[in-house]
Amino acid sequence: MSQTNRRNFLKTSGIIAGTAAATGFVARSAHAEGSDKIKAVLIGCGGRGKGAASDFLQNENTEVIAVADAFEDNAKGAANQFKIAEDKVFWGFDAYRKVLAIAEAQYVIIATPPGFRPIHFKAAIEAGKNVFMEKPCCVDAPGFNMLIEAAKMADAKGLKVGVGLQRHHQQSYINGINEIIDGKYGDILYTRVYWNGGGVWVRGRQPQWTEMEYQMRNWYYFNWLCGDNICEQHVHNIDIGNWVMTVTDPNADMFEKYAHPVEVNAMGGREVRKNNPNFGEIFDHHFCEFTYADGRKMFSQCRHQPNTWNSVSEAAHGTKGYGGVSSRGGGRGPYQQEHTDLIAAIKSGAKYNEAYLGAYSSMTAVIGRMASYSGKTIKWDDAVKNGKADMIYEGHDQLTMQSEAPVKPLDAPTAAGEGYAIAVPGVWKPW
Repeated sequence: MSQTNRRNFLKTSGIIAGTAAATGFVARSAHAEGSDKIKAVLIGCGGRGKGAASDFLQNENTEVIAVADAFEDNAKGAANQFKIAEDKVFWGFDAYRKVLAIAEAQYVIIATPPGFRPIHFKAAIEAGKNVFMEKPCCVDAPGFNMLIEAAKMADAKGLKVGVGLQRHHQQSYINGINEIIDGKYGDILYTRVYWNGGGVWVRGRQPQWTEMEYQMRNWYYFNWLCGDNICEQHVHNIDIGNWVMTVTDPNADMFEKYAHPVEVNAMGGREVRKNNPNFGEIFDHHFCEFTYADGRKMFSQCRHQPNTWNSVSEAAHGTKGYGGVSSRGGGRGPYQQEHTDLIAAIKSGAKYNEAYLGAYSSMTAVIGRMASYSGKTIKWDDAVKNGKADMIYEGHDQLTMQSEAPVKPLDAPTAAGEGYAIAVPGVWKPW
């Protein structure tokens, strides 16, 4: 196909239509449609949850009417910020069901630790709610399968779903993707994606906390809650790699055929997360080579090591050259725009379901972790079918802070100061 015909095909086939590639239209339609207020509930009242709710409220005729969190202090803190009535503030592992039962709420913001995402998303769709959920969308294969099932249910019900992979709503990335479609780099051969930095917060254990509360408060460092930093942070860059492969594959689309690798080999480990048992069980570096069905590659790095080379970026390499995926900027901030676009779709009835891209990019990160932990080549189909569960899916509503934690601490820290068993490549089993 000529580049012009190819671009038109890609747009009309849904590869970029339905995302913020048409940001100008979507933002205008959100303002032009009726003035009925969109009422939301917030599930997960930590920093990202309150941030997402604040971004949602940047849109006209919006209101947060109820909040839920596993912790009472988090729920009450958000209630104070958003001026929520006392009878609409809930806490505990089952609190999400209480806000989903509120009939007047038609918009759900889900920002709990990622391990809960599939559970809460499926429940929200079953309750007939439109959803905005933060990334990553799953931490294991059972969670991925639950997401896909719920995404199809959302389509059947005509519900709209947004995902916090906000680069899809960032003008610089939209422009860069359009340039790739137009052939700026020729035929794309491979991509490089990075999230290399010094690390993130760590919360030390408090004497009054149970093991369950400690893991929930320090959720970033436990795979059943976070999926390792390759899932929690690096999913942003991995998603861009998948997006590039999607828009350069005429057989793909932004919905059920979002591009993803068919296999991965990787390496990783812990070099600096030592002498501190608060670092849980996750690695501090991963390097992955992802292979797609047509043989193209995505090379991926993520690292949490101070005083090393840092980069949060993505590049595409083609037959005519290479360069960054993000191009010239402009437009509204993506954290607000992603809510504007979702609200517009709710009001207009347009097809809008980012759950697929969220699920496939999250699972791409999961198989990367499985490969670096095991030292084996992991095939997508094997992982989706056989990958073991990290999250507690049965009986999760009955959990309390006194329940036994899924990950057991060692009786005593190792010589390296590790308080939990760490995956050993060549020993760790993916299923």
